[in-house]
Amino acid sequence: MTATLANQPYVTLNDGNKIPQFGLGVYVTEPGAETYNACMWALEAGYRHIGMESTFGTRQIAADPLTLDGAEWYENEADCGRAINDFIKKSGVPRSEIFFTTKLMANKTTEWVHEAIAISLKEAGLDYADAYLIHGPEGGPEVRAATWKGFCEIKDLGLVKSIGVSNFGVKHLTDLLADNPKYVPSINQVDLHPFMTRNELVAYCQSKGIVLEAWAPLVRGERFKHPEIVALAEKYKKSPAQILIRYGLDRGFVVIPKSTKKERIVDNANVFDFTLEKEDVEKLTSLDEFLITDWEVTTVP
Repeated sequence: MTATLANQPYVTLNDGNKIPQFGLGVYVTEPGAETYNACMWALEAGYRHIGMESTFGTRQIAADPLTLDGAEWYENEADCGRAINDFIKKSGVPRSEIFFTTKLMANKTTEWVHEAIAISLKEAGLDYADAYLIHGPEGGPEVRAATWKGFCEIKDLGLVKSIGVSNFGVKHLTDLLADNPKYVPSINQVDLHPFMTRNELVAYCQSKGIVLEAWAPLVRGERFKHPEIVALAEKYKKSPAQILIRYGLDRGFVVIPKSTKKERIVDNANVFDFTLEKEDVEKLTSLDEFLITDWEVTTVP
C-alpha cells in the first residue's frame, strides 16, 4: 500500500457506517479482464473502495418496461466481486476493510428490490454490499417510494450496510423524504466537478446529512487543458487529474475516479500529500458551466 493511501480519510455516513472518501469507479469498464485487472490493481495499490454499475441487462429483466436494454450497460459485477475475493485470499485483508458499492438499475416494486439484490450478490460472490444505490430517479414519485421501501427492508435484513441514491435532484429527494421513510439516503452519487458544481443540490444534501459522491470527478478528461486547471497543476506540481480529485476531496465529496490503466490508477491515488488552498477551491467552484459529461436526469419528473 502506498504511504498516502495508508492514511486515506473516511467519511461517516448518516447511518454510522464509514466509507473511504476515495475509490475506484468502474462505470462502462468492459466486463472480463479489463474490470478484474482494474479492481485488482486498485486494491493492490491500497484502494479500499470499489464503486460500480449493476449487472442488470436483458438476461435478467428483459420483459420489464422500465429496464434499459442490456447492451447499454456494462455488466461487470462478477468481475469486481472476483477481484475482491481473490485479493482477500492472497493479501489477508478482511472483507470488512473493502467497501463495495453496486446499484439497482431499474426502479420497479418493493419486491423487485429483494430479487435484485439477491442477483447482485450472487453475481459478485459476496455476502453483502457495503452500499446499494438506486441508479436514477426514473419512474415517478410512487415508483421511487416503493423502490426505497424495498431498500429499507434489505438494509434491515443485513444484505446491504448502507443505502442511497444516484443522480437524484432536490425534488426527487424532497418527494422521497416527504413520505417519512425509515431511513434517509446515506449517499447521493452524482456528476460533480468544478464545471458541474450543483450548488443547490450540494447544500440540500448537506442539510439532510446525505453524503455527496462524485462519479466523474475527472470530467471525462474534457477539461484537463483548461487554463485554471493547468495553472493549479503547475502550482502544486500535480497532474490535472490529481487537481480535480483533490478538489472533490476538499469539498468533502467521496470521489471515485475511473481508470483501466495501472499507472493512472496509482497516480490518481497520489493526492493525500497536499490540499488546495481555500482560494483555489473557490476559484475552481466559480468555473461552473453545468457541463454534462454523460447522463443528466436530476430534473426528470
